[in-house]
Amino acid sequence: MIMDMLDFEGESLYFDEPLSPEVRRCLDDAAGHYGEGMAEQQLMRANFLAPEHPMVLVALYRYFYYQHRYENALTVAERVLRVFAQRLDLPADWRHLDEHCLGSGVMVSMTMIRFYMLALKGAGYLELRLGRYESAIARLQKVAELDGRDRLGAKALINVANEALASELTPNSAAVG
Repeated sequence: MIMDMLDFEGESLYFDEPLSPEVRRCLDDAAGHYGEGMAEQQLMRANFLAPEHPMVLVALYRYFYYQHRYENALTVAERVLRVFAQRLDLPADWRHLDEHCLGSGVMVSMTMIRFYMLALKGAGYLELRLGRYESAIARLQKVAELDGRDRLGAKALINVANEALASELTPNSAAVG
């Protein structure tokens, strides 16, 4: 079975999930003060109030990513994987995910499956940026395995990670001598 990761018409998206006015205000304040200390403070407040809400998780991930705080962004991506694995009744460890699990998850929500898969790809990309090539490749290969049409673009990142790993493992010829 090849699943099309772009086939989610008619389903609600992560930002359609109801959000309390207080959390919405925190996210709006954070967006309005991006680059200032207050932005992170408001994001942390939103996180305290709604730690599993997709909009809060996306806002935190983006904030840390664009601040080049990749370890923090990876922590958020890992939380997304845990939260959505539970919501979709997927294995807690992404390594145990297979087509059957994914198919069962689609019965709950294709958009949540896509969100989960994008978080897994994002975590792989972050590990690539952090120089953790082998773990990046493992995550990205799992995405590619389950996204047979490569709609999420994991294969290009696998190539980048493989090249980076190969260059890391190849002795520098200039150092010999």
